[in-house]
Amino acid sequence: MSVPPFPAGYRASGILLHVTSLPSPYGIGDVGPAAVAWIDQLHDAEQRWWQALPLGPTGYGDSPYQSLSSFAGNGLLISPDWLIEDGLLRASDCAGASFSAAAVDFDAVKRFKYALLERAWGNFRTGARPDLQLAFELFAQAHADWLDDYALFRALKARYGGASYLQWPADLVRRTPAALERARRDLATQIE
Repeated sequence: MSVPPFPAGYRASGILLHVTSLPSPYGIGDVGPAAVAWIDQLHDAEQRWWQALPLGPTGYGDSPYQSLSSFAGNGLLISPDWLIEDGLLRASDCAGASFSAAAVDFDAVKRFKYALLERAWGNFRTGARPDLQLAFELFAQAHADWLDDYALFRALKARYGGASYLQWPADLVRRTPAALERARRDLATQIE
């Protein structure tokens, strides 16, 4: 006998809103302080559900429905504010960000946020927050079944200018072991 997901007579309400639609000084909303404030507002309004839509890394057209992974999260949704709070960025790293309040320029957001993520990663790799190193390693081990190939895929996608994998060299498209090993070696820094 199957158990229904909700008790008989259950009623609740909520809202559909993608995280990128939250207010932010960084071009798009993220999973940071504004998201927590939004959840608090939903709670105060006695809303029970927030349908956030897919949160994976976007592909063509920056659509959340064109995700490049079923497992990975979208790096653009990482909160610069929390990277500052975690000591991986300085507030000055985010200074000078200027984005339209009326429209999203995803190309500008990507340039800005990926530069921040590179800086945060560099700070982490050079010793900022060594207390997070074990958690990082454990995450990588626990998710190696998808993470290793996904990281290689993203490094290759960047190397080939965002082109579809079908436009990459044939030995990579066919996943020839020697070609994959060469790519892992050549792109080790980007993969990490």
